[in-house]
Amino acid sequence: MSEKKNFISFIRKTEQFSLVRVVKNGLVNMIPVLIIGAFALVINQFPIKGYQNFITSFLDGFIAKLSNFVNKATFGVLSVYMTYFISRSFMKIKADPQAVTGGATIAALISFFILAGAYLPDFSIDNMGPKSMFLAILTGLGASALYLAFDKTFRKRKRYIFSVGADRDFNRMLTALFPVVLVAVIFAFVNLSVIAVFGVDSFRDLLVKGFELLFARIPNGFFKGFFFVLLSSVLWFFGIHGSDTLESVMETNFTNKLAENVNAVQVGAAPTEVLTKEFFDCFVLMGGCGATICLLIAILIFSRNRAHRGLGYTASFSMVFNINELMVFGLPIIFNPVMLIPFLAVPLVCYSVSYLAIATGIVPMITSEVVWTTPIILGGYTATGSFAGAALQAVNVILGVLIYLPFVKLMDRQAETSIKDNYTDFMNYFRQNETSLANEKLTMLDNVYGDFAKALCVDIKHGVKDKTVLAYQPQYDYEGKCVGVEALLRYNHHLHGQVYPPLVIKLAKEGGFLPSLEEQVLLQALADKEKVCKKFGDGVRISVNITGTTVVTQRFLQFCRKLYEEGKFKDVNLCVEVTEQAALSFSEEAISILNSLKEMGITLAIDDFSMGQTSINYLKENLFDEIKLDGSLVKGLFTHENCREIVSSITQLANSLDLLVLAEYVETEEQRDLLHKIGCNCYQGYLYSPAVYVG
Repeated sequence: MSEKKNFISFIRKTEQFSLVRVVKNGLVNMIPVLIIGAFALVINQFPIKGYQNFITSFLDGFIAKLSNFVNKATFGVLSVYMTYFISRSFMKIKADPQAVTGGATIAALISFFILAGAYLPDFSIDNMGPKSMFLAILTGLGASALYLAFDKTFRKRKRYIFSVGADRDFNRMLTALFPVVLVAVIFAFVNLSVIAVFGVDSFRDLLVKGFELLFARIPNGFFKGFFFVLLSSVLWFFGIHGSDTLESVMETNFTNKLAENVNAVQVGAAPTEVLTKEFFDCFVLMGGCGATICLLIAILIFSRNRAHRGLGYTASFSMVFNINELMVFGLPIIFNPVMLIPFLAVPLVCYSVSYLAIATGIVPMITSEVVWTTPIILGGYTATGSFAGAALQAVNVILGVLIYLPFVKLMDRQAETSIKDNYTDFMNYFRQNETSLANEKLTMLDNVYGDFAKALCVDIKHGVKDKTVLAYQPQYDYEGKCVGVEALLRYNHHLHGQVYPPLVIKLAKEGGFLPSLEEQVLLQALADKEKVCKKFGDGVRISVNITGTTVVTQRFLQFCRKLYEEGKFKDVNLCVEVTEQAALSFSEEAISILNSLKEMGITLAIDDFSMGQTSINYLKENLFDEIKLDGSLVKGLFTHENCREIVSSITQLANSLDLLVLAEYVETEEQRDLLHKIGCNCYQGYLYSPAVYVG
């Protein structure tokens, strides 16, 4: 057990490395581009002949052209997006507030185009696509680091460029000019040096030829393919599009092997080449790099983490067609130590099993071309012309799921530990700033607390019916008789346990499902009536809190009317405590709704009553039957003389209006006796009982 904790601790420390965070954040920011590009590619490459004929002929190929435009504008220039987002992420994490961060992205983009060979006559969109992802990461990091160093130096020495009369942003970008120029010059010098020393066209050309030379030294056969799969997976793990980065290697060593098999069949000879492009596409890269279709299945069947399953459902459509960027960057797999072992092991196991099966004749040689977006089972059958090919894919998937499974569970535990720690930090933050956050939307905060609030809000919304329970705090008169109970909301989160009730209410309001939550509370209180009466006595009043924004709505009125007509209010002494008094309006419609509630036998109470103008105004319409004293008045009885005077005034006013007065937070006999002396004869608090469950 300690080893698992140590491993998870190591993982969390690894994720905190600034370089890892920069690359991960940069890749996460690319998810919209990846989603749009992936679905455009699926639309364009859907591997059914009839469909392809349709999209290429309908309106003169309108659908095909449209999806191609989108694909070229996303995946076609993916490395440009990568450079931009890596640079922006670097500056967000590393730069101080005074840095001109926009200059870094300009420097990074200029540097990328220099190293990619934008000056070459044959420079094309291909140089800006996934094949240059490795170059994009290097450039985004290197150029941004250099820019930041120069920017700090210039600012430290107060070397600014200033244009009188220009606005502040204009002058800030002028200040960024010199650092940008210096970075561009340095990268141009590096590019020239590489060209001179290695005799290549550009730095990018050096990377491409370097990979080709590496594989040229490995003999043809099992180990060349094994190393290709390993290196491709390693590159993917570090956020580099391995398949496209090694495309020239694929074309040189494997793509032409299918033609050799086809030619052999045509002349009546037996095909001999195991390793073809289709071999890797169909039997190794199932669901994309890392054979992630296996990971997807393991997550959807075995993961207990809602976020992981949600990502799986979102990514499943594109992964059926072997497009897995959503999973790779969204889970994420990249830079995730938990996933390193299975991400490398599964494709190597699939490769080895498939090579053995085809080389020994258990599965026929590959003799048919298959589009790489062809789904599993269909792809294996088409490539080999045999159901044995489909069966081989199925075997590989089962093996892959079994390998991924323990790591999916480990990832769940890691996420659970991280969420619990984040929850503790979030709750400390909320409790310490509860008053100042009253008028702030937690889910709109632009920080980690805002992110956590959004996630918790979604969890609570999904669990309104299943996770909401009620505890009941009894209310007693001075003679010690239980006269009522207040139903108090308790929300039991599947990870965090009982969530602080004011936070539940606040998030429900921000999430737009507060009316649903309050309706659920009322339903639960009515369902608990018999248990409440059995525990506290027949006829006790059951009080339910409803916010002022909800109680005067037609929705709540119709909800209560339906319950009334169904007989749910029969023999129930029900009281609605109206909270959030500042939001309660007294329009003609609101007064009509409150009177309609009273006609159904519901009594109304004012919660947190004080001598403020708002509270006094509530008494004008003669709608309320009960006053609950503001808790601060009760707590201040022995420390503030004014509190006693205010409570005494309230009780005199209430008696003249024939209203019941109840005090909360009564914890001592001294408080009770003093309240009785100044006219308050009903009490609720720890002197009598905390809130208890009746189930």
